[in-house]
Amino acid sequence: MIDYSEELRPIQGLSQSQVQASQAAFMQKVYGWMVGGLGLTGLLAYYIFDSGMWVSLAPYNLFIGLATLGLVFFLSFRIDKITATTASGIFIAYAALNGVFFSSIFAFYTMGAIYNAFFVSAGAFAALSVYGFTTKKDLSAFGKFLFMGVVGIILVMLINTFFIQSSLLDMGVSVLGVLIFAGLTAYDTQRLKNMHHYYMQNNELAQKGAVMGALALYLDFINMFLFMLRLVGGRD
Repeated sequence: MIDYSEELRPIQGLSQSQVQASQAAFMQKVYGWMVGGLGLTGLLAYYIFDSGMWVSLAPYNLFIGLATLGLVFFLSFRIDKITATTASGIFIAYAALNGVFFSSIFAFYTMGAIYNAFFVSAGAFAALSVYGFTTKKDLSAFGKFLFMGVVGIILVMLINTFFIQSSLLDMGVSVLGVLIFAGLTAYDTQRLKNMHHYYMQNNELAQKGAVMGALALYLDFINMFLFMLRLVGGRD
């Protein structure tokens, strides 16, 4: 993994306006990759569902899901060893695989429910990301707490799915999931903004940083959307 020990080093020789311009330029790259990845996922998911291909692909969802996890871990732990072009290609492959994986969502939820969950999640994501970018409050203390929350809800979901099977617990987990990934959206945005000077040293690092930042925010949004869908989505 990349050593981020330099991230707290003061920026020498830059005015406040130059620092802000650097932060904005880096975050623009991050959002560009994130929106592109989400667009690829959504379009591919709908195409696969609409064409009927999802029926033949659904039995392989477990393997597809494991493949997406593998790509996330590979990017996270090997980003300093691979080129920016390779990192970009892996992110695109990850977004495309997610499109295949999520294509079956359309079979379980109405289009109205999907639209509602998407627009509510998009609005919440935008507001929280703006907050994370503009707030003067240090959100770093929440990082470990939020990560522990993610681990906790995964464990509770597994226990509930295989043993308890409580609809009330399922709803509670969904509410917590939305709140946790909402918090992670603000936290990750501030973290990325604070690391802009590390990534903006050269074009290679800037592209790698944009891809990794996009991956973090992509995961925040996708998970917030999925938990929101569990809350507001009426199953067919």
